[in-house]
Amino acid sequence: MRGGLEVCSARRDGVQDNLIGDPRSLVSDGIPMRTHYLRILLCAAGIMSSVTACILAADAPKRLLLIAGNPDGHPPQTHEYVAGLKILHELLQERKDVSLRTVIADDIWADGPELLDGSDGIVLFRSEGAKWCSAEESRWKALQRLAERRGGFTVLHWGMGTRTAEPVANFTALFGLCHGGPDRQYRVLETKLTPVGEHPITRGISPITIRDEFYFALKQPAVKPAPQPLLQIDIDGQPQSVSWAWDRPDDGRSFGFSGLHFHEHWQRPEYRTLVKQGVLWTLQIGD
Repeated sequence: MRGGLEVCSARRDGVQDNLIGDPRSLVSDGIPMRTHYLRILLCAAGIMSSVTACILAADAPKRLLLIAGNPDGHPPQTHEYVAGLKILHELLQERKDVSLRTVIADDIWADGPELLDGSDGIVLFRSEGAKWCSAEESRWKALQRLAERRGGFTVLHWGMGTRTAEPVANFTALFGLCHGGPDRQYRVLETKLTPVGEHPITRGISPITIRDEFYFALKQPAVKPAPQPLLQIDIDGQPQSVSWAWDRPDDGRSFGFSGLHFHEHWQRPEYRTLVKQGVLWTLQIGD
């Protein structure tokens, strides 16, 4: 007897097993049972912590960074980047599942990489955005990290542009299409803007006749699948895509619209619906 408990001894494969009436003193494979219990409890606690973290992450609002540019020399009421994104901010601000931040990004954007690393998606509406994206290595790497996190990319009008061809490949790898290079094509015209097929972004949007500046014959990414056309216009008897959605190979999403040259078009319900639904789709919300 030991401490009121009976102790039995047995030998198994040359190893002495101590079998004690108190289970906390039992030994298994040379390790006290209380140590096994503690490990099990710690493992269970770790699993519960991971599950809780996943649930909290799923419920957390998506962090959307609206990136505007300063005036670029166009006439008033065109290329109104700050004013346009202010309207988009108003369209999204009542949503509980989106957290918004608007910034004006100059060519030198010192805190840009940090802001991008803290975002789940971006909207780019500034001058020569395609060139701007890869103008600084730290900025480009931060955009790549956002894509690796399945981040959402939205680009509007001249935000998809570059006068030179060099930035085209990088830009299309993230955003899908690009208005770039010396052979880029655009036109100001009155035309019928028509949805193509069915997609969550164009849900509820009917064909409209509108006068705008549209970019077309946009440069394509090197990888497949190709972006899906969302809206088309007629140019010299040929249908031309001016908006797209792209399920990227990295499982993220990108959306673009080459209209919105004129600031007044932010008042069109079709444009508002298109951009709002496009942004939410890239964030993988509501579809």
